[in-house]
Amino acid sequence: MNSKEQHYCIVDIETTGNRMSGNRMTEICMVKMCGATVLDKFTTLIDPQALIPDYITTLTGIDNELVATAPLFSEVAQDIIEFSRDCVFVAHNVNFDYNVLRNEFKRINHDFKRKKLCTVRLSRELIPGMRSYSLGKLCDQIGIKLQNRHRAEGDTDATVILFKKLLSINESGETFQKFINGNQKEGTFPPHLDRSQFDELPERHGVYLFKNKEQKVIYVGKAINLRKRVLSHFYSKRSKSYLMCQEIHHIEHIPTGNELVALLEESDLIKKYYPKFNVVQKKPKPAYQILHYKNQLGVIQFAVGLVKSYDYTVITHYNRAHAVEQLEQLCADFNLCPRYCSFKTKADCTSHYKLKSCNGVCRKEELISLYNIRAQQAIESLHSQNPTYTIKQPGRTIDEECIVLIKDGEYQGYGYVSSHDSIASIEDCENFIDRKVANFHTNQILRSYLHKYGERYVLDLNPKIIYAY
Repeated sequence: MNSKEQHYCIVDIETTGNRMSGNRMTEICMVKMCGATVLDKFTTLIDPQALIPDYITTLTGIDNELVATAPLFSEVAQDIIEFSRDCVFVAHNVNFDYNVLRNEFKRINHDFKRKKLCTVRLSRELIPGMRSYSLGKLCDQIGIKLQNRHRAEGDTDATVILFKKLLSINESGETFQKFINGNQKEGTFPPHLDRSQFDELPERHGVYLFKNKEQKVIYVGKAINLRKRVLSHFYSKRSKSYLMCQEIHHIEHIPTGNELVALLEESDLIKKYYPKFNVVQKKPKPAYQILHYKNQLGVIQFAVGLVKSYDYTVITHYNRAHAVEQLEQLCADFNLCPRYCSFKTKADCTSHYKLKSCNGVCRKEELISLYNIRAQQAIESLHSQNPTYTIKQPGRTIDEECIVLIKDGEYQGYGYVSSHDSIASIEDCENFIDRKVANFHTNQILRSYLHKYGERYVLDLNPKIIYAY
């Protein structure tokens, strides 16, 4: 059908919040058009059967008293169905209005479906180069007077004027039909985002950062295909994605060349920026260490402590019970004294519920020097369980490789080297590594990787371990 003969229903909806799900309608305005000709208008307040938050009242002027005598949605539902019948559903950021309306119909067991058209997407296509495509700012830029902002009728009237302008620009109607009939997966593109920033995204492994107007990072994600993953946020129907897209002004990306480093870099950046829309990985996990030091008697003492308790660490755990369990095993394997492994005991060190053997160093029945030899052997055994190695991964180009360094079982960072460079020692690796801080999530990422791929890409760099006290 020719766009000038097509019937459209221009819609704006006000709600009790700004999410697509869980919202209740407070007001709706619809304008029926045939091409550029206005045929009719329908507008009404609606009792949402829910409290209207103060911030919504401040924004729209709609309060609980104003809707107290308004009809329920069920009472106007048939009017909405009839008014919009055989029309294309049109709105600015159409997914929001359309899904809020569909959810209201679902509550009364009706499946509301219409073809839909977004004036944000049409504007990007037909009026390129605008600083912003939010309704208010777009209208300011192209000279449309917007009265009664954030009320359904005021916003609908402005959208009608914008829609007429778009129709006049695309006289053939080709663009309109493309968006109405096509399965366009770009969804509602963030209204404040410069399209060129999205166009620069490669279809490669990497990390992407969404930033708000003040250049503050609001979301960090990793992707096997940066372009596809970022696009998936734009056509997602989840409330979180919709709200996030309304705040996106800038996109940055970091190519990584492989998924492992994308995961590690994502974790590092979430810890660094603490983004508003990231939920997982934000809560810090306590890290525990098996420590060793010489006490005042000159005996090598072991203990389990939090990460920042001591400067020198033997091994890090992200579960205290695991650290205690390993220290108990160490004590049993090398016949160490439970008291000097910091386990609670009574006067007799063999009173520990599990560890019963001790050669008597705590009772001065064994030389401290002999005991310390076994303690050093215990330390070396810990290091043998936590080797130093690198994981080789594809680089960002065909001429480089990526190396991830793990030293004494602890993630150190990653770097990129020329495919012609030789890596044969820890020192070689450390010259290329961008240092990172290990945490619970990087530990889990590496464990998962090794579980999945084994040691096919692992280069063992474990040095001979020598300790002197």
